[in-house]
Amino acid sequence: MRSLLLTAAVLAASVLGGCASSPQAAFYTLSPERAIAPVDTGVAPLAVAIGLVAVPEIVDRPQLVLRVNATQVRIDEFARWAEPLKSQVVNVMVADLAQLLPGARVSSYPQWADRATAYQVAVDIQRFDSAPGDAATVSVLWLVRPPKQGTPVSGRSIVSEPAGAPGYDALVAAHSRALAAVCRDIAAAIRSTGGE
Repeated sequence: MRSLLLTAAVLAASVLGGCASSPQAAFYTLSPERAIAPVDTGVAPLAVAIGLVAVPEIVDRPQLVLRVNATQVRIDEFARWAEPLKSQVVNVMVADLAQLLPGARVSSYPQWADRATAYQVAVDIQRFDSAPGDAATVSVLWLVRPPKQGTPVSGRSIVSEPAGAPGYDALVAAHSRALAAVCRDIAAAIRSTGGE
């Protein structure tokens, strides 16, 4: 009986010891471009509503999905997004567009925007590749619908941002820069339709 208790105690200690040495999960967030001071343009502010944002199902999960090669990915169970990737993309794009269009009221709630006065933006992320130590690559189709039934402007932005360093922090920062580049294209499209 004593040997059975001793064996049980050793097994319990080894299980607890194994749990104590397992890696801790790290959580990551995308971030917008550095904020700049708002500029008073003296004109009525633009209203921009980001509506539909689609991300590929393969990366629409809590874990970071890492590109190994053209036909293989790896899912890191201990590197996770702090909130759903789709939510982070929307939040970062709202903040970046607000910086790129000084004074604009940019919202992620299109139902709050008046279609007669607001620019409607739809985003379809077709590629969101993460290659640690190498680059973050995004391929995005986007559509801008001007107010008052103006002619829509569509485009495709393909951006590859070097990570610049090993590790996930550098990779996530590269994704943030890539999304900022996409927002620059969208802001240019808004300006091209008369939105200043």
